[in-house]
Amino acid sequence: MGTPDFAVASLDALVNAGFQVVGVVTAPDKPAGRGMKLTESAVKKYAVEKNLNILQPEKLKDPAFIEQLRALQADLQIVVAFRMLPEIVWNMPPLGTVNLHGSLLPQYRGAAPIHWAVINGEKETGVTTFKLKHEIDTGDILLQQSFPIGDDETTGEVHDRMKLIGAGLLVETVKRLSNGNAEETAQASIMQATSELKHAPKIFTETCQINWNQPAEKIHNFIRGLSPFPGALTSLDGKILKVYRSKKEIASHHHPAGKLLSDGKTFLKFACTDGYVHVLDLQLEGKKRMLAADFLRGYHLNAR
Repeated sequence: MGTPDFAVASLDALVNAGFQVVGVVTAPDKPAGRGMKLTESAVKKYAVEKNLNILQPEKLKDPAFIEQLRALQADLQIVVAFRMLPEIVWNMPPLGTVNLHGSLLPQYRGAAPIHWAVINGEKETGVTTFKLKHEIDTGDILLQQSFPIGDDETTGEVHDRMKLIGAGLLVETVKRLSNGNAEETAQASIMQATSELKHAPKIFTETCQINWNQPAEKIHNFIRGLSPFPGALTSLDGKILKVYRSKKEIASHHHPAGKLLSDGKTFLKFACTDGYVHVLDLQLEGKKRMLAADFLRGYHLNAR
């Protein structure tokens, strides 16, 4: 059960490992683009290529879907980047339902674990496989694998590494479950040794506004944490400016926070509390995404 590209890596790994995938559950086709043409999910496109059985329910409690699912007689269900499941679905197979989550649970439960780990400047993240139960992201842990986050790495880059690491962990998890030697660890036992739980709520447009009245490192982490989607936002000459990549410069100055400085040719930077944040990769409202140097060649900045 999955929808976006992140889930394709896991499905591909399960197919290549020789497991019998009796069904693929994904989102219904949706209108997209200028022509509002019906578009298939990344998971459906892969499933069609591999000639896998595809189910696309509008509602997961639909009796017809429940009967279709039951008829598959799956031993185990795998969930990767999908919707919340009703109990009648996740409790159906004899081995239960396993979810792959993009963090080291119990840390970063929620919809945007990669984004928040990068935003918070974490040096490490990981993937977790766990058994689904009622409360979201709280089930017993099966396996975990950690990996480092680079100082300038974006959420998109972490995502692309994580989907492959997660796929490998998922295959190992399914092997252990099928062999009957999978160990489960209650998240409550890990939480007892944890001083602070960090959460990963859904990100909205208002979350994306850059606050220049902060240290350069915090702003830099915020920008890379929201890159490439949905993108960190500020304004330039009254238009929305989306920032995809930055670098920090620690320096004392007397400029107000948010002050834009540029030579009009090679650099574009904003003042913050302990220095500057250089904008390296950007998109101005109504224009294409481009490098700052290319942008400055074709855009006349108001005198700074």
